[in-house]
Amino acid sequence: MAKPSKPKQKNANPMWGGQFTRAPSDLMAQINASIGVDKALYAEDIAGSVAHAEMLAKQGIISKADGAVIAKGLKEILREIESGKFEFKESLEDIHMNIEARLAEKIGAAAGRLHTARSRNDQVATDFRLYVRSALGALEEQLKALQQALAKRAEEHAASLMPGYTHLQSAQPVTLGHHLMAYVEMFGRDRSRAQDAARRMNESPLGSAALAGTSFPIDRHMTAKALGFDAPMANSLDGVSDRDFAIEYLMVASLVAVHLSRLAEEMVLWSSPAFGFIRFSDGFSTGSSIMPQKRNPDAAELVRGKAGRVFGSLMALLTTMKALPLAYNKDMQEDKEPVLDAVRTMQLVVPAMCGMVLDFTADTRAMHRAASSAFATATDLADWLVRELKLPFREAHHVAAKLVKIASSKKCELAELSLADMQSVLPAIHQGVFKVLSVEQSASSRTSYGGTAPANVKAAIAHAKKRFGL
Repeated sequence: MAKPSKPKQKNANPMWGGQFTRAPSDLMAQINASIGVDKALYAEDIAGSVAHAEMLAKQGIISKADGAVIAKGLKEILREIESGKFEFKESLEDIHMNIEARLAEKIGAAAGRLHTARSRNDQVATDFRLYVRSALGALEEQLKALQQALAKRAEEHAASLMPGYTHLQSAQPVTLGHHLMAYVEMFGRDRSRAQDAARRMNESPLGSAALAGTSFPIDRHMTAKALGFDAPMANSLDGVSDRDFAIEYLMVASLVAVHLSRLAEEMVLWSSPAFGFIRFSDGFSTGSSIMPQKRNPDAAELVRGKAGRVFGSLMALLTTMKALPLAYNKDMQEDKEPVLDAVRTMQLVVPAMCGMVLDFTADTRAMHRAASSAFATATDLADWLVRELKLPFREAHHVAAKLVKIASSKKCELAELSLADMQSVLPAIHQGVFKVLSVEQSASSRTSYGGTAPANVKAAIAHAKKRFGL
């Protein structure tokens, strides 16, 4: 009677199978594989490998013939991926081994020389740094476009009056142009943070090898220059274990998300019937399945909502990195998913906000009515008392507050009080007070640097265009 045959064992992993006789379990293979995420780094991986192969050939570590055939094969693989003909295999774990395995199929044994003087540790650090550097550059350009859109609308509404708020209570009249220019400043700071982070991360980990460098006579300055880096990273341990650059991207993205969310929240408020300041076209509005009258600002709400997603990505990576000893640890495979998700999110929400800024129509009459209500010129009244009657400001504030109370009891605005009403609180008040109680005069008087006077706003727009290169 024939003995039952034993189940065939899977082959050991081709990368590190020398001391292993069988492959990992299916569960181990699943948790270990990252190709579903890191295949997004294919272009960076190929660029790094081409630079490495050319350096190896120049240094005489591999032959010039092998260097040339490796570079040629890698560029062919890039075209395969970009044309959709490349098959990504989970069994090969990650983008690096998928490309290396395909290279071996194309050029044979020479492919095995590519990994000389290199580890997957410095390879992935280089790929990821190239990706994040590019993502920061793209984000900075999108923010510039958003600033341009905001400045364009600010120019249109340099003199359009609206309420300025504190505590979401009407405080003083401002112009819509002035309000929009506040966001030009915020996104300008975001751009500077992106530029600053990009400069700081522009050092190459390639050549750090696994963690200790290599005994081969490599030229790290050559590969750094080929990949657009300013210099190689100075310490090989730091080279493979650093993920500050990814965290910094997420920090910058998180602040951008804060600013986008604040503007989105204002758009939600302004487009509501309670405010009625702006209206979005059909292109940036949605309807209700049950309430036919509804026009929902869903684009703004989604921009606001996605901020939490970006914050979560930052906290995820901070938590991953907070207790890792040097150098590389497998936990760091978790670095790419939150960053890639944040990159995709920012690539969507910044242009969406730019679209909304260019899309909305402002109801300047509704804004003016709101600016003229709720005693918005009370501060102007107090300032007039200080300037004309030489009252100490605290006393002037007290007098103005009493007049607000009288106007409130009469259900009228300060400008609608009679002179007799004014003099019942302070007899020295004269007819000249009414010159400062209009919202137009209030806004026009705010001529201090950075103030809301329409002339100031126009000057601020011109200055911002030069300062930010808009």
